[in-house]
Amino acid sequence: MEILHQLGGLVLGSVPTMLLFILLVAAYGFLVRRPLEKTLAERRSRTSGAIEQARTAIAAAEAETTLYEEKLRAARSEIVAARERRLQQWQAERDQALESARAASLDKVKAARTEIEALSLDARKQIEQATAQLSEQIMRAVLPSGTGLSEARQ
Repeated sequence: MEILHQLGGLVLGSVPTMLLFILLVAAYGFLVRRPLEKTLAERRSRTSGAIEQARTAIAAAEAETTLYEEKLRAARSEIVAARERRLQQWQAERDQALESARAASLDKVKAARTEIEALSLDARKQIEQATAQLSEQIMRAVLPSGTGLSEARQ
C-alpha cells in the first residue's frame, strides 16, 4: 500500500506539470500552429493562384501568337495575290504594246508596199515611154530619112 501511496503522491505532484504541459500544448496550438497553418494555406493559395495566372498568361500568349501567325499568313497571301495581279497587268500592258507595235509595223509595211508599187508603176510607164522614144530614134537612125515611119510600120 505504501507503493500506492507513493504513486498517489507522484501523480498528485505531477498534476501541475501535466496542467502546465496541457496549457503549453494549447498555447502552441493557438499561438504557433494556427497562424502557421493559416500562413501555409495562404502561401499555397497564392502559389496555385500564381501558377493559374501563369497558365492563363501562357494560353493568352499562345492565342495571340496563333492570331499573329494567321494575320501574317493572310498578309503574305495578299502580297502574293497583289504581285500576281500586278504581273498580269504588266503582261497585259506589254502584250497590248506589242500588238500596237505590230499593227503600226504592218501599217508601215503596207504603206511602203503601196509606195513601192506606185513607184514601180511610174517606173514602168517611164520605161515604156522611153522605150517608145528610143525605138523611134533607132528607127530614124536606121531607116533612111526619106521613108516615113508610117511606111516602115506597114
